[in-house]
Amino acid sequence: MELKIKLYLVDDQGEKFMGIGVLWLLQKTAALGSLRKAAADMTISYTKAFNMIARLEEALGREVLDRHKGGVERSGASLTPFGQDLIELYDGFQRKAKEQVRGPYEDFARSLEALMEENNG
Repeated sequence: MELKIKLYLVDDQGEKFMGIGVLWLLQKTAALGSLRKAAADMTISYTKAFNMIARLEEALGREVLDRHKGGVERSGASLTPFGQDLIELYDGFQRKAKEQVRGPYEDFARSLEALMEENNG
């Protein structure tokens, strides 16, 4: 048995706008310099990736990507300073939150094992 934890932020209407998938998308975009390349690398459609970023930016009221037009490929994106700070902040938060759950989960798992042994017969 193992524990899987999914953390995400929701807006006032209960709509998800930030979770591990958005974090990975932002990190890939920063690494590859392109939202389109990040989406392809993650095997999601560009439209889905674009909408994920649009939802995030709308919920926060801040741009997280600086979209580049022009140059050889006429495309590209980099994180805004806010976007860079956001991924560092969110990554730290989700890691810490998941670590905080480890102790209670281990207590639960031990108690469940004892309960199952007690009722094994």
